[in-house]
Amino acid sequence: MKIDGKATRTIWFADDGKTVEVIDQTKLPFALEILPLGTVEDAARAIETMVVRGAPLIGATAAYGMALAMAEDASDDALGAAYTRLMRTRPTAVNLRWALDEMMAALRNRPREDRVAAAYARAAEICDEDVEINSRIGRNGLEIIRQIAATKQPGEPVNVLTHCNAGWLATVDWGTATAPVYMAHDEGIPMHVWVDETRPRNQGAALTAYELGHHGVPHTVIPDNTGGHLMQHGQVDLVITGTDRTTATGDVCNKIGTYLKALAAADNDVPFYVTLPSPTIDFTLSDGVAEIPIEQRSGDEVSHMTGVTEAGDVVTVDIVAKGSPVANYAFDVTPGRLVTGLITEAGVCPATREGIAALFPDRAKGDDA
Repeated sequence: MKIDGKATRTIWFADDGKTVEVIDQTKLPFALEILPLGTVEDAARAIETMVVRGAPLIGATAAYGMALAMAEDASDDALGAAYTRLMRTRPTAVNLRWALDEMMAALRNRPREDRVAAAYARAAEICDEDVEINSRIGRNGLEIIRQIAATKQPGEPVNVLTHCNAGWLATVDWGTATAPVYMAHDEGIPMHVWVDETRPRNQGAALTAYELGHHGVPHTVIPDNTGGHLMQHGQVDLVITGTDRTTATGDVCNKIGTYLKALAAADNDVPFYVTLPSPTIDFTLSDGVAEIPIEQRSGDEVSHMTGVTEAGDVVTVDIVAKGSPVANYAFDVTPGRLVTGLITEAGVCPATREGIAALFPDRAKGDDA
């Protein structure tokens, strides 16, 4: 994707032969700052503090974190310690575990003297694989948008509602939920995106709106509670979201508030699609509500809000009555019965065990064994 006309990824290998660089997403949309990661602890803190976020990008950052660890100490003890440290950074996103397991498989039985080069090479492959996966997701979702566009009057836009940020800032490039939108826009299909602000961290207003604007896609930021009203009045053609973890039965765990959008979509016969790279599927789980751990983050994210003043100063203010306790559940689970379809790199399928297994028979069989 592009920022001010320049092709940009969210994470890349720096020129010094060791350091990894990332976009500091806690500074967006008010400033574009690049943060160097020089150690495994740097990578872990970047994930924990949401300098990087989004399931695919978390996995990519963790993979490079393992490489940074090997550059410091390529021993078995250091390998195990790096895996453990990175694994506990974010409990919900399954891509984290997937990427770390991929790195362990590439490094565990390799001679120490080969581990550094192998670690950087595998981390780079994971990043490139993510870009290709998301490109395929985009092409598969594009077909759905084309079908809706064919029912429209000339010049009438396809209205998409999305929640949180499942754009290229949540991946290495392209994004998941936004990939079909970008491809449709680039193809000349009139598009308009309703962007949920996505409290409490405002990742829709801050991140999705930022990247859509820089790519030139028409969009409107709305309060989180507006989506149902728009659906009732026929102003939403489809909902597309991402997911941080999807069960083998099609339940999807995404940013808090996604479940409510799915309920509204079902009540108004609006298609509700979820985009996901296959590493996001957790074939060990069957009941998302009961089995997926829901991260509870700091209450400060609810009680405080950051913005920019007319003078250009970035400030954080308290918005909750003094002394009132707050709760900050970061995710919720949408049952597969509310999902119209899962858009993956292998195709589109029903959000059912049978639908997922048909697209990924080897993985489904392997986890059932």
